[in-house]
Amino acid sequence: MPLRTYLVEDNRSYRDMLRTVLPIHVDMQVLGTSECEQEGVNWLLTHPKAWDLVLVDLVLKQGSGFRVLAACRVRSPSQKIIVLTNHASREVRQRCFDLGADAVFDKASELNEMLAYCAQRGEGMPVP
Repeated sequence: MPLRTYLVEDNRSYRDMLRTVLPIHVDMQVLGTSECEQEGVNWLLTHPKAWDLVLVDLVLKQGSGFRVLAACRVRSPSQKIIVLTNHASREVRQRCFDLGADAVFDKASELNEMLAYCAQRGEGMPVP
């Protein structure tokens, strides 16, 4: 069964790349996308059981990915949230984990690690 995935990413070219690359490596269905905080929060809150995986950027067209994380902090243990960011300092990573992120990856240098994480999730394997 494909991972039902939602993307919160404001960079159109990066979002398009994810929509193209992720399904090649992971059995995944992209349900939709948002470019801003409020749109992402609204979708996640009105579809609380419709998704398995959310990929969220921290810097959005309007608002912040931190608020998206906080909005879906209460969720099923099987639902995972991955942060993709260009600002993956130790402090930022910790803040993401404190807000409920399951994983944080640097967009520029950890794309392969993010793909491996998603692939493990898609295969039902436990992910550290």
